[in-house]
Amino acid sequence: MESPRKKYRPFETVSLPDRRWPDARIERAPRWCSVDLRDGNQALAIPMNVAEKHELFQELCRIGFKEIEIGFPSASDTEFNFTRELIERKLIPDDVSVQVLVQAREHLIRRTIDSLKGARRAIVHLYTPTNPAQREIVFGLSKEQVLEMAVTGAKLIRELTDALPDTRWQLEFSPETFVLTEPDYALEVCEAVAKAWGASAQRPIILNLPLTVEAGTPNTHADQIEWFCRHLSDRSMAIVSLHTHNDRGTGVAATELGLMAGADRVEGTLFGNGERTGNLDIVTVALNMYSHGIDPHLDFRNLGRIREVYERVTRMSVHDRHPYGGDLVFTAFSGSHQDAIKKGMDRRGKIGHDALWEVPYLTIDPMDIGRSYEAIIRINSQSGKGGVAYVLDREFGFDLPKLMHPEVGNLIGKHADSLGKELSPREIHDCFRANFVNVAAPLELVAFSSTPVSKEAVRCQAEVRRDGQILDLTGEGNGPISALVHALASKGWANFSLKDYRSHALTAGSESSAAAYVSLQAKDGRTVWGCGVDANIELAGLKALVSAANRLG
Repeated sequence: MESPRKKYRPFETVSLPDRRWPDARIERAPRWCSVDLRDGNQALAIPMNVAEKHELFQELCRIGFKEIEIGFPSASDTEFNFTRELIERKLIPDDVSVQVLVQAREHLIRRTIDSLKGARRAIVHLYTPTNPAQREIVFGLSKEQVLEMAVTGAKLIRELTDALPDTRWQLEFSPETFVLTEPDYALEVCEAVAKAWGASAQRPIILNLPLTVEAGTPNTHADQIEWFCRHLSDRSMAIVSLHTHNDRGTGVAATELGLMAGADRVEGTLFGNGERTGNLDIVTVALNMYSHGIDPHLDFRNLGRIREVYERVTRMSVHDRHPYGGDLVFTAFSGSHQDAIKKGMDRRGKIGHDALWEVPYLTIDPMDIGRSYEAIIRINSQSGKGGVAYVLDREFGFDLPKLMHPEVGNLIGKHADSLGKELSPREIHDCFRANFVNVAAPLELVAFSSTPVSKEAVRCQAEVRRDGQILDLTGEGNGPISALVHALASKGWANFSLKDYRSHALTAGSESSAAAYVSLQAKDGRTVWGCGVDANIELAGLKALVSAANRLG
């Protein structure tokens, strides 16, 4: 590819020096149309069988789609029979319009209308080839011939549907491929089809403008959509619809800018399934809106179930990094990200869950789409102190003091590095327990009691085991922990000073345990932490002291 300009040319778009879309904002949800059962299905190596199509149709209805393109009934008996089965078994909700695709050929149109007889609401999606490559290379037709084909098809559909007044009919027309068609010609064909249909504000036509092959940057798509909307002779008679693909990896951006440019409707699929690099991913666009406080009018509160149905019936998989739906999209391994997320979650816990969502690195609350907080932070050798503390807190109730985070985080990180893998929450907990909690070697606290000797002092009697020997110690201090330190000092075992002490309940209830944390500083300046766990909070503190002393060595 030394000289790509000899083989490829830049994408040319409309001239729109006074474009308005850059200053626009998306403020409401568009009309959504799922094309999973048609566009998505025809892109599968193994197309869905009838039972699978039924299941996916019901799932799309549950999500809240009011327009669903169910197939190409004139293309095969399977597609035709599926359409008839939905209608005859009354499986289509009253407020849902089924949409079917058809080319502008008389026998195909008649077969298509036959498939829809008895439907309450139906959209007939007519398309013709308008861009030069398809007109000339694929079909060998002139502009005039394509225009006549489209108008003739629209008139026939109007004639056939007028004879079936019990169905609420709507025509959709796609100039294929809009973004590669001369703008003036695309507009001319659309206007002629709208006229043939008798389009008006009371009887609107859907003008679907396909980006079937993503050829330019998203801003060029927005220019084309705005140009088209501004040049329609009567904007009120048309519902301008977007149908983007993802050849350049910017299908979502092209759709969002197209909505800013004036479009009213969006066609796409769950998780972007479709030919080549896929159709628009409606899940992403809808949840992008949701993250800005806009109700998408689609229910993704159980996105995991939706994904399970999608993967099973399509035999496709959702990538781990797929926006919103992937397994790892709410997960941080990086230490700095983990620390920021932990602080955000801790702050949210303090100010209340009704406050605006402001957690670094997480665009929405995972729980809004049926995810838990368990996998927000996962630990490997790249992780940091904040992430380890988050897991121990959220999963096991250990609210480590901030100054303890580096010591625990470094030890867990080295453990992950030595294993060369991600650590599960249980593995993190077990490693923390083994190294910090109730450490009983070389010194073990066997028994302890204390009695007041004054208002400010207590005397302790401690039974300890060291090197297999049981010893009785006594000491005085301003509290049990201080008294035990002095008792250890009497044997020369307290070559340290007490720096910090914290405690909290681990679980609620009558049999709750307490966790305590003690920090000791050695003569050489080293600082270590220990943790104690016991049903008695006083004993938890004493065990934390012994743990820290043992770790200090």
